[in-house]
Amino acid sequence: MPEKLIAATERLVPIAIEMGVSGATAANNPFVFIPLHKGADGFMSNQDFEKFYWPTLKAVLLGLIEAGTIPYLFVEGGYNQRLDIIADPDIPAGHAVWMFDQSDMVEVKKKLGGWATFGGNVPASLLKTGTPAEVSDYVKKLIDDVAGNGSFILANGAVLDDGTAENVHAMIDTGKEYGIY
Repeated sequence: MPEKLIAATERLVPIAIEMGVSGATAANNPFVFIPLHKGADGFMSNQDFEKFYWPTLKAVLLGLIEAGTIPYLFVEGGYNQRLDIIADPDIPAGHAVWMFDQSDMVEVKKKLGGWATFGGNVPASLLKTGTPAEVSDYVKKLIDDVAGNGSFILANGAVLDDGTAENVHAMIDTGKEYGIY
């Protein structure tokens, strides 16, 4: 029943906008955190993403931006097949932050660089099982590949809960030392 699903998601748009704006207002912080669960490549086809997922998310983003907040989206999983969709010209440039978990950051930069702030992608698995040298090397390559125009934020791709202290420090310290551009 696709029509009923679309109608239901459309009814949630004003509720989601109000929740985001009221949370930002109460916290005196313009950022509205939006975790994008279940939208990753492989969960649904691009056709279904464009029909069922993106229109509602886009409407929420536009409503939040119009209300003066800044959507801060955590893109869980990989969005490699979704980049052309989310780089929607209807979303005003410079009004959203996109943090990626497992997407190809070179492609992210091609699609979002100069249009939106983006970051993330330091793997949780690397922060848990890698060495500080491996983390440092990864961070340097990531900075080399995608930083340089002011759009990139160095950040972990997923939660830091299981990362070792040494590896988290290696990520931060390498960013501070190497990430000046």
